[in-house]
Amino acid sequence: MSDGKLVGIVLVSHSAEVAASVAELAKALSGGGGAVPVAPAGGTASGEFGTSAELVARAAASVDRGAGVAVLTDLGSAVLTVKALLAEGDELPEPTRLVDAPFVEGAVAAVVTASTGADLAAVEAAAAEAYSYRKV
Repeated sequence: MSDGKLVGIVLVSHSAEVAASVAELAKALSGGGGAVPVAPAGGTASGEFGTSAELVARAAASVDRGAGVAVLTDLGSAVLTVKALLAEGDELPEPTRLVDAPFVEGAVAAVVTASTGADLAAVEAAAAEAYSYRKV
């Protein structure tokens, strides 16, 4: 458990609308997740489809409350963008983790878990566990 600080969640998508919608959905479905800092980082700075290191870094800074930041991504180049930021070492708050999880289900699990005051490792584990959610 954290010391009262909540893990921040960043949702990186190639689409600003998708990132914002998944953030809204995750907060709505999480019950107590309204207190969890969640920021979408979708599209490019010019409003086109793609990913932007600048938008990701800004979103991560905006959700940093000192308990860590979990970053979930939608597709390949979003992953590469976050990995590049992590490799630079000074662009993202410490600690920030790229979470290997399904985008929608993982976002919901991350926000629900963060809302309990869980630490970054627990938030990451809950989001990753969403890969096992079966629909049939």
